[in-house]
Amino acid sequence: MATTADIRNGLCIKFNDKISQIIEFQHVKPGKGPAFVRTKMRIIETGKVIDNTFSAGHKIDIVRVENREYQYLYKEENDFIFMNNETFEQVTIPAKMIERPAFLLEGMVCNILYDANDEVPLVVELPMYLISEVTYTEPGIKGDTATNSMKAATIATGAEVKVPLFIDMGEIIKVDTRTGVYVERVKN
Repeated sequence: MATTADIRNGLCIKFNDKISQIIEFQHVKPGKGPAFVRTKMRIIETGKVIDNTFSAGHKIDIVRVENREYQYLYKEENDFIFMNNETFEQVTIPAKMIERPAFLLEGMVCNILYDANDEVPLVVELPMYLISEVTYTEPGIKGDTATNSMKAATIATGAEVKVPLFIDMGEIIKVDTRTGVYVERVKN
């Protein structure tokens, strides 16, 4: 058994009989009273994010997980098909196990977390950034770079992203897949 001192971002633990992943945590040592650890966790099954506070030294049950690289192949109804690049084994992942499936691009290499004991896929982690072409947006106005105004744009995956006014169709942009926010224009 581990304790709260072992908590780190990305750690998977068994909490209320469900596997949860630590998104963020903070050790707090108030001037008065005992220390504690404030956490934000994602329940793997449902994707729901919850807050919880553990007292310092509280025993936690760590779930052993393995991170494996898979390549996204295609979508089949509500499932996504991935292939292991080493064994060429294909695995079917339901949409609920992917946090932002709209950002999946064919051929993209993703990490799939597996429960090492049961060999069951838990969650699909997309790469931090996606570089994609803008397939549709309203025409930009030349010289309109001074304001922080944003407009809607559709990228090659079909996802809609807010971009600055100067972005035009056919341009390549970088998007943060965790938040779905435009990061920058990519030079060709």
